[in-house]
Amino acid sequence: MVLHNKHDKSTLRKKLEAETFKRITLSFYRYVNIQDTEAFRTDLYLRLEALNILGRIYIAHEGINAQLSVPEHDLDAFRTMIDTDPHFTGVPFKIAVEDNGQSFIKLIVRVKNKIVADGLADNAYDVTNVGNHLNAAQFNEALDDPKTIVIDMRNHYESEVGRFEGALCPDADTFRDAMTKGLEMVSDKQDHKILLYCTGGIRCEKASAWFKHHGFNDVNQLYGGIIEYAKHIKQQGLKTKFIGKNFVFDDRLGERITEDVISACHQCGEVCDNHVNCANDDCHLLFIQCKSCAEQMDGCCSATCKEIFHLPIDAQRKLRKGRQKTDTLSVYKSRLRPNLKDIIALSRDLSA
Repeated sequence: MVLHNKHDKSTLRKKLEAETFKRITLSFYRYVNIQDTEAFRTDLYLRLEALNILGRIYIAHEGINAQLSVPEHDLDAFRTMIDTDPHFTGVPFKIAVEDNGQSFIKLIVRVKNKIVADGLADNAYDVTNVGNHLNAAQFNEALDDPKTIVIDMRNHYESEVGRFEGALCPDADTFRDAMTKGLEMVSDKQDHKILLYCTGGIRCEKASAWFKHHGFNDVNQLYGGIIEYAKHIKQQGLKTKFIGKNFVFDDRLGERITEDVISACHQCGEVCDNHVNCANDDCHLLFIQCKSCAEQMDGCCSATCKEIFHLPIDAQRKLRKGRQKTDTLSVYKSRLRPNLKDIIALSRDLSA
């Protein structure tokens, strides 16, 4: 019994491109007690594979967090499968705003300590004591209240390309950072109405409980996150107060909500909101790159990575195998947030 992918990326990509049917990208989550996570993981993997479903699922004793690509013709069968499991009956699906059918190339189901890592002990606060859930219209109305404070509970690279007007955006690399820094930003505003939002709502479930634990009483969260907000805004003809792109954690790396571009290429500074991963597999830095820089740098973040990228595959593997974790070959990791503009300029000066 094989419970993991056995093929390389190229093979998986070709297989996906050869499909003659449409796929639907969706996500869902639920905080629910799962006793035997390993057995649950095995059973779920086999049932999803039988329906040719791709994506990434995290399972923990506290629940499930799933982002999936489902064949359209099997969507009803998948809904039935989910509803017949007492853990997840009626769990709402968030359907992608933009979908090219290329969101995932394989199926990953992993057991984790938590479905959303907050870096806190399980008994640090009551995760069930959450804030009020607001729909799109209610969220818009709340934003018009002058005493309202809206906080983006996502990472810095997410809010960089899209956010609600007037939102406080913690300079966070992780959800744990966002929890801590978000609270610090409003520590003296406990009498204000607090609005929280994230991509699909899962992070705000914990964040709202965290804020309530620290004495905030009027805590509210956007139900279904940005994904549901964008859908309901369109359906109901409401004015969107979210501008730019909604970053997503799959191969698309973003869904356009409005035509506003509020960020810039990290290499040249031109207006751009196109996230990419560095083409050097040993780096894979997530950064914003315009078309011009992508062509000039071959999709890489630096001259060093471009040089490695053009080495024969065997030579690249040898470099990766021979280095230590402290070596400089992979210094361009996302949490270091390198100043790519300066790195590119320096490499040009040295080669001049």
